[in-house]
Amino acid sequence: MPHRNAPLTETGRLRLARCVVEDSRPLRRAAERFQVSPTTAQRWADRYRQFVEAGMSDRSSRPRTSPHRTPTRTERRIIKVRLLRRWGPARIAHLDRATGRVVRRYEREKPGELVHVDIKKLGNIPDGGGHKVLGRQAGRKTRSNVGYSYLHTAVDDHSRLAYSEIHPDEKKETATGFWQRALAFCTACGITVERVLTDNGSCYHSHDWRDLLAAAGIAHKRTRPYRPQTNGKVERLNRTLLDEWAYARPYRSEQERRDTFPAWLHTYNHHRGHTALKGQPPATRVPNLTGQYS
Repeated sequence: MPHRNAPLTETGRLRLARCVVEDSRPLRRAAERFQVSPTTAQRWADRYRQFVEAGMSDRSSRPRTSPHRTPTRTERRIIKVRLLRRWGPARIAHLDRATGRVVRRYEREKPGELVHVDIKKLGNIPDGGGHKVLGRQAGRKTRSNVGYSYLHTAVDDHSRLAYSEIHPDEKKETATGFWQRALAFCTACGITVERVLTDNGSCYHSHDWRDLLAAAGIAHKRTRPYRPQTNGKVERLNRTLLDEWAYARPYRSEQERRDTFPAWLHTYNHHRGHTALKGQPPATRVPNLTGQYS
């Protein structure tokens, strides 16, 4: 079926072809009469000579053979991750969306040289589920007084290895307690932290935070005000957390969502391919993640 702006319908093609083949009109004159190019007029005339009226119908643009067609098994795997994990083509192929090339981003030369730390505020899910379970109108009624959760996260710049905890606030005591456990996690993995990068949140301006880093011999660097992209690696992880964990499927309670978090974080560190690591998980860049050399 021709598109709405096509100069020729099937009937018009037939008239054009007969004008050239049966009436012996010059090809260029016939093309001008039907307001098409001589190349188009030649095509329909040749089709008429070979197939008569049957040749005026549209043909499928599908090639007869596809030697480079993606295998069926691979197609099914792609469809599965697109539907279940909501991955796009760039995420599946580990490519840069703009250029189509394997991603190469700026990064530190070794683990621990720089660790990004951030806090992500996340609305809690009411018991019984939110709008994804109950529908938008009913979900609004359950939203009141459910509160918020705060994801405290640390990401190593070189390996993208992540450590994260869910807390009820972003106070200085919570932030410093989180960092103590995050630092212990890094140490157990064989990572010596040299510098920490945070935003300008009040908890990171506290004396407790300053003294904690100083005692461990760790330098503290802050992002420029209103420039969250400076801390881009942990900001990108926050988006991944939302897409692949927090909002990946309908949860019927906040506790149900939190129960799935440790398993997701393990998958991220050990099994989920990272576009900036040539499709490999962060664990491949950490010297002692499993503790096998301790």
